[in-house]
Amino acid sequence: MIAPGTAPPGTAYQEIRLERVETGARKRPRFELRQPAGQLAFDATGVVVAAVMLFPIYWMVATAFKPGRDILSLTPKWFPDPFTVQNFQDAIARPYFLEDVRNSLIVVAAMLAISLAVAFLAAVGVARFGFKGRTAFLIMIIGVQLVPLNSLIIPLYLMLDGVGQTDALPGVIAIYLAVVLPFMVWTLRGFVANIPVELEEAAMIDGCTRVGAFFRITFPLVGPGLVATAVFGFIQAWNEYIIAYVLLSSPGNQTLTVWLASFTTNHGPEWGPLMAAATLTGLPVVAFFLIVQRYLAGGLTAGAVKG
Repeated sequence: MIAPGTAPPGTAYQEIRLERVETGARKRPRFELRQPAGQLAFDATGVVVAAVMLFPIYWMVATAFKPGRDILSLTPKWFPDPFTVQNFQDAIARPYFLEDVRNSLIVVAAMLAISLAVAFLAAVGVARFGFKGRTAFLIMIIGVQLVPLNSLIIPLYLMLDGVGQTDALPGVIAIYLAVVLPFMVWTLRGFVANIPVELEEAAMIDGCTRVGAFFRITFPLVGPGLVATAVFGFIQAWNEYIIAYVLLSSPGNQTLTVWLASFTTNHGPEWGPLMAAATLTGLPVVAFFLIVQRYLAGGLTAGAVKG
């Protein structure tokens, strides 16, 4: 007797069932092979994008070590052979190099110190305290960042000329502060808002004052945000050209980005020394990033969680 709903071995029912299992077993490896293929495509795309972004930097550095005949050759040479440092010697020997390095360091250091202090205090005020006009203040911060800087050059020049700061580093520092402060306040506000206020309250219950809880709890936790914001401000101030070019007319007061323009003469750019000077100008940015990069990964993401 065969129970209802069953079939003896070798029947069509069992053969169909086995075929489905085998078909599924055959299809499963195909599905599993698609995942590595898709991942490989993403990896290849990432490599191509990285190569496109890094190639101009490589070409700048490679050109800095090439002799003049190889730079102007119609057949490109992908590697500097022969290898020379004469372009770096010519760049460093250019007038006002050390003065402009000093000016850039002064401008960036002063801007960073003032902007980080002001932006951090403003971010704490906006994130922790409610006050009349708070929403309008936040909207104004966003609106200011939408205005192109180039459209403000003439009004800024006339304003600084009225107070005698058109050819002085304090005037440039003030303009850089006005440019980077809105972004810094908005970014740091996200970091501060992401720190639970209960931590400060617990510290005050344990005996800390409001200021003590602020410096012992909030300030250390917002450290990655300060680093990420400092990197942004450093790059903005160090690489800025238009404002420094318009406001600083004396060669001894100019910054490194304006100094780079001196390599373009009436006979055309001096490509070798120019590439060497550009490489030297980019080294402080790389060094600053390497110093703070271990704090940067958490800083770039923590401020976007809450706000």
